[in-house]
Amino acid sequence: MRASTILVPAFAALLLSACQTPSGGPPPAPPPSQAAPGVTPNTFRMPSGSGCSGEVERFQAVIDNDLATGHTTKGVHDRVSGEISRARSACAAGNDAGATGQIRATKAKFGYPG
Repeated sequence: MRASTILVPAFAALLLSACQTPSGGPPPAPPPSQAAPGVTPNTFRMPSGSGCSGEVERFQAVIDNDLATGHTTKGVHDRVSGEISRARSACAAGNDAGATGQIRATKAKFGYPG
């Protein structure tokens, strides 16, 4: 038996099997509730705003997301949220510079970029 007699049917079978693969692109992304652990869901939106109130709300959103994705513990989240709350109070009292300084200090203390 010649080698070409064996190779031609094998090659044809290989080509036909390639036609059987499903097409249509990559599978759809899982819904946010089924996102992989440690991954920020695609529904996350960073709060907007300016001044100290924007800084406070953005940092709170980040720390809440870190808790939800398992990047921090509940204890650390509670401590950071307590410091953010004090900055929020300073901001509401009109102390923009003090509140912004508190947020920067808290970020540095817990290893978040400034």
